[in-house]
Amino acid sequence: MAGRGAGTPLLLQLSLLLLLHLGGTLGCALVTVGSPVVPLGSAVTASCTIQRELCRGLEQGKVQISWMLDNKLVAGSQHQGPGGTEVSNLTLPRFNYTQARLWCCVEWNGTKQRVGMAEIRAGYPPAKPLNLSCTLNLSDYGLTCRWELGTDSHLPTSVVLKCAGKPHPLPEGPRARCSVCRRSRGQAVTGCTPRGGHSHCTVPRRLLQLYRQMEIWVSATNALGTAESERLRIDPMDVAKLDPPTLQSIQSIPFQTDCIALAWDVAWGTEHMELQCELRYRAPEDPAWALVTGIIGRAGTAQRCGFLFGTQYHFQMRCRRNSASALASWSEWSPGRNYTTHEKAPTGKLDAWWGAQQAGPGGQLEVQLRWKAPRRREANGRVLGYRVTLSPRRRSRAPPTVCNTTHTQCSFSVPAGTRRVYLSAYNAAGESVPTEVVLLERKGQPVAGLQAVPGDEHSLWVHWEAPLAPVIAYILEWQWVTTEPGHCSTCWQMEHDGAATTALIQDGIEPFQLYNISVYPLYEGTVGVPVHTTAYSQQKAPSYAPKLHLKRIGKSEAELCWEPLPVEMQNGFITSYTIFWANSITDVASATVNPSLSSFVMRGLEPSTLYKVHIMASTAAGGTNGTSLTLVTTVLDDTEIQFLFLTLGLVFVVLMVLLICFQKNERVKEQLWPSVPDPANSSLGKWVPAAAPQESLQVLAAREPGPAAISTVTVLEGEPAKQPGKEHPALPAA
Repeated sequence: MAGRGAGTPLLLQLSLLLLLHLGGTLGCALVTVGSPVVPLGSAVTASCTIQRELCRGLEQGKVQISWMLDNKLVAGSQHQGPGGTEVSNLTLPRFNYTQARLWCCVEWNGTKQRVGMAEIRAGYPPAKPLNLSCTLNLSDYGLTCRWELGTDSHLPTSVVLKCAGKPHPLPEGPRARCSVCRRSRGQAVTGCTPRGGHSHCTVPRRLLQLYRQMEIWVSATNALGTAESERLRIDPMDVAKLDPPTLQSIQSIPFQTDCIALAWDVAWGTEHMELQCELRYRAPEDPAWALVTGIIGRAGTAQRCGFLFGTQYHFQMRCRRNSASALASWSEWSPGRNYTTHEKAPTGKLDAWWGAQQAGPGGQLEVQLRWKAPRRREANGRVLGYRVTLSPRRRSRAPPTVCNTTHTQCSFSVPAGTRRVYLSAYNAAGESVPTEVVLLERKGQPVAGLQAVPGDEHSLWVHWEAPLAPVIAYILEWQWVTTEPGHCSTCWQMEHDGAATTALIQDGIEPFQLYNISVYPLYEGTVGVPVHTTAYSQQKAPSYAPKLHLKRIGKSEAELCWEPLPVEMQNGFITSYTIFWANSITDVASATVNPSLSSFVMRGLEPSTLYKVHIMASTAAGGTNGTSLTLVTTVLDDTEIQFLFLTLGLVFVVLMVLLICFQKNERVKEQLWPSVPDPANSSLGKWVPAAAPQESLQVLAAREPGPAAISTVTVLEGEPAKQPGKEHPALPAA
């Protein structure tokens, strides 16, 4: 029974939930809103009415109504309505959802049960469609229009392309679903609806009126309003998309001029139209196309001049219907056609620069001649080579040639005293007029104030002050500075304006490389002395820092040295070296060193202390740290060590002198160490007298400690003739 009693409330709860759900579906609760679609951010009002008799299980007791916006609880007011109904009203001051569900709930057994719902959407009125354009396809004469929709309205929007005109009664086609209505003035409004959310659709031929003006626009409509694009008034034939024409032939006419004749045909189906065409062409080196406009006609030829000799060009053509409308559509560009114009002998003078030196006294003159290749407009084709002669070409005979090369430089020897050579370029069509090169001496006035600044990472601006003497032109030389032996790649250019004080050099300029720049003024009859400067087009931190070496070390200072960085690794002008050092106790100390130095003395160090030292090399763009060097200071300085050794040496010398003096001087020796006779060598030490039997004489060794007991002393007198120390003859027994 207990188990049965426990299960009964659960069954009742489930059944009541089912009844509430079914009742709500059948009309237990009625939810109404002021408007199911509102502007985003506006107020929303709603009402929920509960009918007790339709909500089985809620016939008795008070009904508690609440609201939920999606899963968020919102508060409303509740009162009793007519017929025993319970009514709850809700006002949301700002509805900031683009789409949400508003639920009406009732309280039952502590839980909220959803019994009614209303869906609300919010957004904006449709934006005005923009950039409407149309194109007529001549294959089926359908008018395809495209446009751009504005900002998203967050609401379902209906977009229709509309056309106003009098359509022909032709059978319908399957291209587009179109609508037709009658305007009050009798004009028919037709159109098409884009499919799949696209921003384009095609109006079929049956709804168009060719060769007459039509009004076309786009209409966008949603629940909050309607927006229309600007009206487009066109004749559909004015926007017809033609097929591209065909280029038939291209040829030069007449020969030895810069003009060409081009023959072309229109596309099939456009023979009856008056066309307006454009021609474009360019060489492979040209950055942009050259455009020829105003070609009118149905087919034929077109002429154009101003082409370069010996140059390949790529030609293309397009056409459209010749009408007054600016909206007429161009065809696609035709397939390209290449044509190479005929060559002509090179023209113009060649820019040349030279270097010369005498090969010994009375010897020949060694000349290094360099020149610039002719510009494309002057080359008139592909240059095959260059020729250097000692005299200009004459009709009677060819001058002696000292150099014939395909390069733009040549080294040769000429007789001493030669002051002129002649340089010319040639191609398959002929040879240019020789350029006279005068080998002048370099002793003229130099320029002043030479400096170079970066233009960008691949160029440098060179500035100078003009000399007082009139200048014909300037020669600028620049060379990459490197430590590699034998690497000499010099670029140069000529500035023909003698009044110029600035020039841009670009050939071969690379970032992070040092360039040596020279400027030569050219005068009438001489060349100025060159002036030099160095520059970087772009700088960065050095590739690495120098390696430190310990040159000497003491108690309170240490001297460091390093090798300068190779110029290729500097990446800029070295502005300074910074030395950092520290021990385990003090903070890091540093000192900045002039970039021209390669050594530094650290002072104020602690004796017998370990230090870590590193160097940083810096440019204007940053610095790079080197590896660390570990060193230990000494206990004494060099001078202190030298003084200590000197003192010890002096003491030693004094001691040695004193010792030698003591050994040589007998008087001093006698005063300090007097001579004492050895008793063992006396006569008493060697002779022992006969003792009486009753007397016992004890003789102690000379080194035996302790006193000797002497009981009897006998004094003997020696013989006069006897010398001391002589052995006395044995005495007879007593």
